[in-house]
Amino acid sequence: MARARRRRGIAAVAAATLACTPLAACGSSDGPTQIVWYTNPDNGGQAALAKDCSTSAYTITTQTLPQDATQQRVQLARRLNAHDSSIDLMSLDPAYTAELANAGYLAPIPADLQASLSAQSFKDAVAASSWDGKLAVAPFWSNTQVLWYRKSVAQKAGLDMSKPVTWDQLIDAAAKTHTKVAVQANKYEGYVVLINALIMGAGGDIASNLDQGIDASIDVNSSAGRRAAAVISKLAHSPAAPPDLSIAQEGQSESTFASPSGAFLTSWTYIYGAHHDQMKDDLGYARYPETVAGQASRPPYGGIGIGVSKYSAHLDADMQAIKCLTSPESQGKYAVAEGNMPASAAGYDYPDLKKAYPADLLALFQESVDQAGPRPVTPYWSDISGALQSTWHPPGSVGQGTPASSASFISDVLHGRSLL
Repeated sequence: MARARRRRGIAAVAAATLACTPLAACGSSDGPTQIVWYTNPDNGGQAALAKDCSTSAYTITTQTLPQDATQQRVQLARRLNAHDSSIDLMSLDPAYTAELANAGYLAPIPADLQASLSAQSFKDAVAASSWDGKLAVAPFWSNTQVLWYRKSVAQKAGLDMSKPVTWDQLIDAAAKTHTKVAVQANKYEGYVVLINALIMGAGGDIASNLDQGIDASIDVNSSAGRRAAAVISKLAHSPAAPPDLSIAQEGQSESTFASPSGAFLTSWTYIYGAHHDQMKDDLGYARYPETVAGQASRPPYGGIGIGVSKYSAHLDADMQAIKCLTSPESQGKYAVAEGNMPASAAGYDYPDLKKAYPADLLALFQESVDQAGPRPVTPYWSDISGALQSTWHPPGSVGQGTPASSASFISDVLHGRSLL
């Protein structure tokens, strides 16, 4: 896409940052270069890797971004637009990689490093980390969602969890057993992840012909879109819906699942580490539910890639650092520490990871990543996502007319006829 067609939104968001004073991030003449890595929040796993990957030539330190992915995007865009040299490395959600790359904020990754990173990484990790035919960030971890369930509830409801199950089956089973189906349905990016997975699971997509920029095809108004809307509407109006459905993010949905009324949860890979001790033999896991019976699901894809700021003062050291931080060994260490799985098959071979997780669960994670349904890779994703959130929320308002109204609103937002 031509740079001239770059979305004006990122510049508008970024312009407000000029009150933010850049902090110098450079090494002194008698000490190692200081590399600052802006990370998404975790329990210290990225800081530990930063220490492990520091050398006599450079020291990597971390700064933590906000919890919400959208706010991470806002903070980084503002500071990068101000040419803030205090950012060297940044952990980027795949939803916003294309936007920052298209804006020219990311330093090009050398061809030899691109080749090695691409060779070691899963295909969806490469696709989510690329822009304009090149790797824009280094794939670090690749997350996916699976279906977590209580074995006792599934048995009581008569579900055979050794076979694929549909959303309709889960909702009916939870209603029958007076339990709950937990999902992420607040007005935020996590809800769009659910919508995207439901649409792709029905054989559709949110948008296509993405190289056309704001003139991309908006495909929500389709039979797949209406099937997705039917699932959300059914859950929202079912006794299987948690009381906090419309404000549920990862934490709330996880709490519902862990409560006495919890039965089913679609969420990320870290759930096993968080709950297998508590639930012991009652914690089950299976492939993400089908939108349409007999049609393979497309599990959500998430993760993080590590980008290098164009405005860093020491790009060579930065590239060496991301090579270490995203090595299969580092990916395996991070998966053990945080529950976010590697972006490479070699990362899954890390011995301690194999000890920490059952072999069949690790295989399920890799299968789910391999067959995942990523969100559209476009610099305009923040507008598309925001328009979807505005028209599909709250879940109780979703009906068969929602896909058509959302498609129209997305187009209006992209072409400047409407504001979010």
